[in-house]
Amino acid sequence: MAVCTAAYVFSFVDRQILSLMIEPIKRDLHLTDTQFSLLSGLAFSLLYSFMGLPIAILADRRSRPLIISIGVAFWSLATAVSGLSKGFVHMFLARIGVGVGEAALSPSAYSMFSDMFPKNKLGRAYGTYSLGSFIGGAAAFVIGGYVINLLKSVDTVALPLVGEVRSWQVTFLIVGLPGLLLALLVFLTVRDPDRKGLKRDTDGGVQKVALRNVFAFLWGHRKTFASHYLGFSFYALVLLGMMAWTPAFYIRAFGLTPTQAGYLLGVVVLLANGSGVLFGGWLIDMLARRGHPDAAMRAGVIGALGMVVPVIAFTQVGVLWVSLVLLVLAMFFASFPMPASTAAMQVLSPNQMRAQVSAIFLLISNLIGLALGTTLVALVTDRVFGNPKMVGSSLSIVYGLASVLTIVLLGTGCRHFRRSLALEKRDAEAVKGIPAREEGAAR
Repeated sequence: MAVCTAAYVFSFVDRQILSLMIEPIKRDLHLTDTQFSLLSGLAFSLLYSFMGLPIAILADRRSRPLIISIGVAFWSLATAVSGLSKGFVHMFLARIGVGVGEAALSPSAYSMFSDMFPKNKLGRAYGTYSLGSFIGGAAAFVIGGYVINLLKSVDTVALPLVGEVRSWQVTFLIVGLPGLLLALLVFLTVRDPDRKGLKRDTDGGVQKVALRNVFAFLWGHRKTFASHYLGFSFYALVLLGMMAWTPAFYIRAFGLTPTQAGYLLGVVVLLANGSGVLFGGWLIDMLARRGHPDAAMRAGVIGALGMVVPVIAFTQVGVLWVSLVLLVLAMFFASFPMPASTAAMQVLSPNQMRAQVSAIFLLISNLIGLALGTTLVALVTDRVFGNPKMVGSSLSIVYGLASVLTIVLLGTGCRHFRRSLALEKRDAEAVKGIPAREEGAAR
């Protein structure tokens, strides 16, 4: 679990490092806010989302550590290649490569953890793993800020075999190449746990699960998964959007340098998001111990309720420390969905399709959260306000609406989730030969 969490740290360093360097990248590659949002959102999420499903099919059938190892090596090389970009198209293709590699990690890790931990500890397990994303996000801000400050008086750096590159390009190389060593560590140290909770036929044999079976399972619980997938996707839109656009907001609204913004936001992400994701995991397990079968969904609703006001307000105050206090609150509650969304899927889904169910969620979540969320802010800034300094108002509008949608969708989803759990339990008892409860009682 520690090695997988370390891989998650590296994935978010490589994913998040782009947002801190928005101004020098825009300047050197001659980009608009909308084009930059495509690099940070659509380029990454495009194949990250769609490659997740075929990779997840492999993860439900083959060695999950091997799949993770290959993914880590691929995204690390793609991150380093981002540092060699000479234009928008080059950078776009490199970011697609980062997304393809990272698509291998979470579905495989989620599936392994469900075989390693009992259900009453899954919330904390996923919370601990998810902590890696915020350690990585914080590290990206701090490392990026340090390198930018180190090379602030240097226009170009001469590198062997590469030639002259800008300081932001050096940053990509620094954070990308060490991932190759991590890929080797995953391959050498992580063992695939025995698969537990396999769904069986009436004769006791393990069911063969094809992709059509996964979609049939989702359709059988369509109200539950519609609420889950869409609710947590809008939740992700808020979290990932703030991670992408908050540096630009503080640089433009309060005149911070990239280095100052990097150090400041690194601390915020590490403390606020890190404590939020651990608290969210603990809350899920606490609610489960108190007899709430919809504990994961319920924790998501609580987080969204706590998030909605500060996420709107932190860009609308003119005092830096007040804005930061509100940002800390917003980031704390915005971290709840990471363990909550995962725990809900793994508890409900049969073993043979857990990675695939997760991959479909990540496909939808990232298309909405990354591709749509980051681009909507840019479009409102560019097309509605026509002023880059109004990015704060764009954040309040887009993420305020997304927070309200999250509350509505997850709130209605709790009831559907309880019903789905009852139906799955009834079916499992019937297969084992235990007299099934009447449908009304199960509901």
